[in-house]
Amino acid sequence: MSHPTFTTPCLTTFCGLDELGLEAVGQRLDPDRAVIECRVVEPDRWCRECGCEGAPRDTVIRRLAHEPFGHRPTTLLIRVRRYKCCGCGRVWRQDTTAAAPVRAKISRGGLAWGLAGLVLDHLSVTRVAAGLGVSWSAANDAILAEGRRRLIDDPARFEGVTTIGVDEHVWRHTRHGDTYVTVIIDLTPVRDKTGPARLLDMVAGRSKAVFKTWLAARPKPWREGIEVVAMDGFTGFKTAAAEELPDAAPVMDPFHVIRLAGDALENCRRRVQHDVFGRRGMKGDPLYQARRTLLTGAGLLTDKQQARLDALFAEDRHVEVEATWGIYQDMITAYRDKDRGLGRFFLAHTIDKISASVPEQLVEIRKLARTLTQRASDVLGYFDRPGTSNGPTEAINGRLEHLRGTALGFRNLSHYIARSLLEAGGFRPALHPRS
Repeated sequence: MSHPTFTTPCLTTFCGLDELGLEAVGQRLDPDRAVIECRVVEPDRWCRECGCEGAPRDTVIRRLAHEPFGHRPTTLLIRVRRYKCCGCGRVWRQDTTAAAPVRAKISRGGLAWGLAGLVLDHLSVTRVAAGLGVSWSAANDAILAEGRRRLIDDPARFEGVTTIGVDEHVWRHTRHGDTYVTVIIDLTPVRDKTGPARLLDMVAGRSKAVFKTWLAARPKPWREGIEVVAMDGFTGFKTAAAEELPDAAPVMDPFHVIRLAGDALENCRRRVQHDVFGRRGMKGDPLYQARRTLLTGAGLLTDKQQARLDALFAEDRHVEVEATWGIYQDMITAYRDKDRGLGRFFLAHTIDKISASVPEQLVEIRKLARTLTQRASDVLGYFDRPGTSNGPTEAINGRLEHLRGTALGFRNLSHYIARSLLEAGGFRPALHPRS
């Protein structure tokens, strides 16, 4: 007795051919692929010119790569009937656009499978092409065109954006130098706690002009709807945002603020190391041994690390490193405070303290003070707008690093931008192409 939830086996339903307007009439297993013979369900025997009924003339074969089942690629062998009009003599063939676009080599089911593999399973185009049994260029062109149609060219993906993040990264390393792109991230879902951040767009270059040009190309109502722009310490992004988004509040995220303080601490350590020993740090030098411990938050230090710092700061010649380390730890403590108002007060107090009176010997702190004073409103703006940080932007940059590794690098910027938008643009095709 068959189980009541099961039905009679049907190759047409199993392979999703019914949604393509096809019906399976035969099958063959070759060593390198599975071949399914199909026919078009809709007769389509009426002339579109005069309306007369057409007489069957002959049959042509159309082959389409389909989603694989198992380890073999699947090919649809479609027998398409041609008709000749009894009235006007016009000749036409059955419509197969439900199965695949005109002159396409991959079925719509195969395109959906390849797109899901690229986005959800993070497969390479080479692996997708092997699964479909087509060339790399055929798979890449067809899937990217489908991705542009379903996501990249969809104007709705810019709707509802109120918070953006901007950053840059290297997309290609060459012997002539690194090539940069500017990435714009939609941080609205993170701020509203409705979902993860997503890649909004990507443009070649990294400068004020690049970001300003991109903002100027957006519709005015869209620009007026932007409330917050999260960014790093690059002043070009801040200036571009101020000119094109005058009502938006700039926010410098904690990652880059702490990084500025960490760079000041590292530069101070190297300078003192050279002043004391006349050379760069070596394995047995106390300052060199403590280089990672110095960058660890005070609340995370182990007993061994704390003892190492106590011994380091016990020497008077390391007093400048100790002073810079104290400022670094004050800034970390301010950001880690659970009370955002109290954290804001502590960080503002720290900025005022290092801006008021710092000995001339502490050149790194004085430089840090100038930067933080100029960007004080941006730095403290983080505490006034919960959930606004460029941290998700760095996370997406990490995902794009993984994408470049999977693809073994990119040479074509247009392909890289399209693949990046599919990878991190919030596009989520159905887990199964037919669901």
